[in-house]
Amino acid sequence: MNGDTLFSIGDLARRTGLTVKTVRFYSDAGIVPPADRSPAGYRLYGTAAVARLDLVRTLRDLGLDLPTIRKVVDREVPLPEVAAAHADALEVQIRVLRLRRAVLTAVARRGSTPEELDLMHKLAKLSEDERQRLIDDFLRTVFDGLYDHPSFAAVTRSLTPELPDNPGTEQVEAWVELAGMLQDPGFRSTMQAMARDLAADRAPDDSTGLPRVLAEALRAQVTPALAAGTDPASPEAEPIVTALAGHYAHILGRPDDTALRHRLMSRLETMDDPRRDRYLTLLAVINGWIAPESLAPVLDWAVRAVRARMPR
Repeated sequence: MNGDTLFSIGDLARRTGLTVKTVRFYSDAGIVPPADRSPAGYRLYGTAAVARLDLVRTLRDLGLDLPTIRKVVDREVPLPEVAAAHADALEVQIRVLRLRRAVLTAVARRGSTPEELDLMHKLAKLSEDERQRLIDDFLRTVFDGLYDHPSFAAVTRSLTPELPDNPGTEQVEAWVELAGMLQDPGFRSTMQAMARDLAADRAPDDSTGLPRVLAEALRAQVTPALAAGTDPASPEAEPIVTALAGHYAHILGRPDDTALRHRLMSRLETMDDPRRDRYLTLLAVINGWIAPESLAPVLDWAVRAVRARMPR
C-alpha cells in the first residue's frame, strides 16, 4: 500500500471509538471497505478509513439511512444536496412533533375526554390546504351575499387565522379551539347575523368601519361608567345612553327615536356574544397579534342600560 499505515479492525475501532462489531458491520455493508488483507486473511484499513468512519457516524447520528450514507461517502451524491433534503425532512418531523406535543399539553391542561383528544388530534393534523378550506367555508357562510360590500375584503382579512409553519404550543392550542368554533353552527349563525346587521347599518360607499367606530364610542362612553360602578339602570347612566344613541343616529343619518333605540339594542345584543370575544382572542394568539381588550363588559353594560330605558 505504498508505505501507508494499515490498521486492523480492532485498531480502527479503538481510533474511532466504535465497537469492532460496528466497524465490521459498516465494512460488510461496503461503506468502509478494507484497503488490504493480512497474510492470515484479516482485513486491514488505511488512514482514510478513520475519516470515513467519523463521517459515517456523524451522518448516522443525524438520522441518514445507510444507502444514502454509502452514496455520500462514495461521492455518488453531493453531501450538501443530501444535507438539504434531510433538513427538509427533519423540519416536517419537527413540525409534527410540535403539533403532537401541543395537543397532549392541551389535553393535560383541559382534562379532555378521549373523544375530545381525537378531535383535537385531527384538527391539529390538518394540512395547510385543509385548514384554508375550513376557514374559507366559515367566511363564506358568515358573509354570504355580502361579497360586493366595500369592506368585505378588509373584514375577512381581519378575521382570518394564519397558523405559522412553526407554531408554538399556545398557537396550536388556540388553533384547535378556534377550528372547533369555525365548525359550530350556532357560532356561524351568530357571526352571520352580526355581519348582516353591520352591513345594513353602513351605506354602500361608507368606509368608516362601523364595528370599529361603534366599539370606540362604546369604550369612550361606557368605560368611565364601569370604573365608577355606575348602575346601568340609574339616572347617572341616562346621559351615556343618550350619547350612544346620538352617535348611532349620526352614523345612520336617522333621528334618535324609539325605533333607533330598538335597533341599537338589537345590534349590541348581537355583538354581546362571549364567543365573539373568544374568537378574537384566539385569532390574536394564532396570528401573533396584540391581544385585543375584551369588549364584553362594555357591551353588557350598554345592553342593560339601553334596555332599561325602552318602553314596556
